[in-house]
Amino acid sequence: MSRFDVIESKMKSVGLSEAAISAFRHSVQVLESKQSMLIPEADIVPAAGVEDWDSLVAATPAADADLLAQAVLIKLNGGLGTGMGLQKAKSLLEIKPGITFLDLIVRQVKSLRAAAGYPVNLLLMNSFSTSEDTMAYLARYAEDGFADADKVEMIQNRVPKLLTDTLEPVSYPANPELEWCPPGHGDIYPALVGSGWLDKLLANGVKYAFVSNSDNLGAQMDTRFLRWFAESGAPFVMEVTRRTEADKKGGHLATRAADGQPLLREVAQCPEADVADFQDINKHRFFNTNNLWIRLDALRDYLAANGGVLPLPVIRNTKTVDPRDAASPRVYQLETAMGAAIQCFTGARAVCVPRSRFFPVKTCSDLLLLRSDAVVIDDAGLMSLAPECGGVAPIVQLDAKLYKLVDSLDSLGVPSLKHVTKLTVTGSHTFAPGEPLSGEVTV
Repeated sequence: MSRFDVIESKMKSVGLSEAAISAFRHSVQVLESKQSMLIPEADIVPAAGVEDWDSLVAATPAADADLLAQAVLIKLNGGLGTGMGLQKAKSLLEIKPGITFLDLIVRQVKSLRAAAGYPVNLLLMNSFSTSEDTMAYLARYAEDGFADADKVEMIQNRVPKLLTDTLEPVSYPANPELEWCPPGHGDIYPALVGSGWLDKLLANGVKYAFVSNSDNLGAQMDTRFLRWFAESGAPFVMEVTRRTEADKKGGHLATRAADGQPLLREVAQCPEADVADFQDINKHRFFNTNNLWIRLDALRDYLAANGGVLPLPVIRNTKTVDPRDAASPRVYQLETAMGAAIQCFTGARAVCVPRSRFFPVKTCSDLLLLRSDAVVIDDAGLMSLAPECGGVAPIVQLDAKLYKLVDSLDSLGVPSLKHVTKLTVTGSHTFAPGEPLSGEVTV
């Protein structure tokens, strides 16, 4: 048996689809070819032709019921939030008392449904790790149709870790689960195909997908932009925003010098010699928010013309099969990024959005801000900054050693932040609930 016959057999043994196997075959072929997986500065120029969100939506009326019926909101919900001390779906974190990310996602979809007079589609891409917790939580929304996995869930695939010396799938009898890894959010494309969801949505007249991370509360389906996207004819639109010093390590938008096609470059794809250029936020001004708008019929047609595979750039991570055991075998984990698909579609576009559409929760500092009065959530599940913030979110920097885990916020307390420009907490401290702070505060 060839190396890939072994890989294919392993993937089939756990029920992975032909679409997932084909996508991973492409990644392995890129690895085997020894072609560079890097995108050097010499091959790109700074992104051009980026349009302005505010200008576009100001000139566009909201989508009507017919258009909303052709839309699906897809949320990537595969993360456990282990970096914050969680052992369950990250979307089950409480943002406000008794309100989780999932509650707000449901609230947003119910609001869209009320506007459309039609059951606007919600699709959660869960992982094997988050499916059970997520669906159990959604049981409280059974009357609204959110508790039926056949109607709201798509499972993310998994792929084998490969031994660095042979590129064969690793065997690790001590813990067979560690033989597998997530394939990155670029898996959304084979997952849509292999699960049958792509065909199902298109058969039901759904053509426009808005995709975002479940932990990004700013990523809300704007009905004005939905109309603009539908009328633009663009097959793929990436929401980008202006980079700041805090974003200089994040993936940025660029233009391929050879043909003018937009592309995404992640830090793992940057040659070491070009890191200074990568982190130059005045040269490469836009970063990917991971909010994407996709024409599902264009995706279907592209896949049909390319053997069922979206040839995304491959990101190779070198690790040990057991992350806690440095002596365990060294392996490659192959990933793809869903935003990288911007380079596959002729006519793909990028739109610079306000920072308010990129509000992810990656740390306890992010979570404290959301729990404070600086962030307001309305009955439709839409998040906004309190008027006192003047449109600029306060910067929160908590002591990373003391406030890394979610439980640590219980002892810290939640002060009032709507008049704060920056809060820095070093060492242990306790705020009184709603304790008023103002300006730049260091504790």
